[in-house]
Amino acid sequence: MPAPSPDAAGRPAPDSVFSASGDLATEVTRFADGDEYNSEALHTLDPDQVDGARPKKRLGLFFWIAAGFFILVVVLAITAPWLPIKNPAKVVGRPRLAPSAQFWFGTDALGRDIFSRVIWGARASLAVGFLSIIFGGVIGTGVGIAAGYLRGKTETVLMVMMDVLLSFPALLLALAIVNFTDSKTVITVSIALGIVAIAPTARLVRANALIYGQREFVTAARSLGASHIRILRREILPNIIPPLLSFSIIAVAVAMVAEGGLSFLGLSIDAASTATWGNMIVSGKPALENGAPWIALIPSAVLFLTVLALNFSGDRIREYTDVKEA
Repeated sequence: MPAPSPDAAGRPAPDSVFSASGDLATEVTRFADGDEYNSEALHTLDPDQVDGARPKKRLGLFFWIAAGFFILVVVLAITAPWLPIKNPAKVVGRPRLAPSAQFWFGTDALGRDIFSRVIWGARASLAVGFLSIIFGGVIGTGVGIAAGYLRGKTETVLMVMMDVLLSFPALLLALAIVNFTDSKTVITVSIALGIVAIAPTARLVRANALIYGQREFVTAARSLGASHIRILRREILPNIIPPLLSFSIIAVAVAMVAEGGLSFLGLSIDAASTATWGNMIVSGKPALENGAPWIALIPSAVLFLTVLALNFSGDRIREYTDVKEA
């Protein structure tokens, strides 16, 4: 048997940390109060170092600058018919006038106001970007969820189809689709680019559906008798939306650049009927050697800044919504 303690019953040893007041309950309370104070001080200095505290995520100043620029472009594009700007299709001055107080962005080779054409061109370029990603996103999301949740033969068949679609170079596939149509309008170009976006969207959604389909809350929903539709709608889809949103924002930028590439090949929207940033750059290309570089450089700069804003915003939203498991 162990030897009996030499300390008196109910009294701490003289060299114990509890010997200050001679009362164990008092000393324990004192240490607990000190720990609480230290915890609060540490939480004030750095919330990430306290167990159970969530680090504060911020989108950052540059995100709001990028988002503000893009929102400004969208607002100008939507309100273009009511803005006090010149008619983009009419000749309003001499050809190749440099930017001035009268013509902020100068005039093009025909004497049309470039500022008004940039604003009106934003309508078509943004429409192509958003419509193509909406078209490809809806189909790709449906394919990806079905493949990632149902698994088995359904997944095999659907993903083989997506792999076949991905095997074609994106621009060549868009060219082939546009060539099959007689008219080159916003709708036809959007559908062509939307078909290209189906496979990447489906693969992204499938990967997330595979992850969340094995999570505990989905297992619990199945054990409670929830239907597949309810599980997909209430449990899986809400968790897929954040990464899909950030991907879609970046994909809109890619679609706008792709429209410009199609314009260089003469397979995008007809420049005679609708101005886009892409066909404005193409029409201004000869002026680069004729002393009027602003005709091509200004729409190029606007396209570059818009794509940069979308890429940066999409990346920041992805980082902001990224949930890391402990």
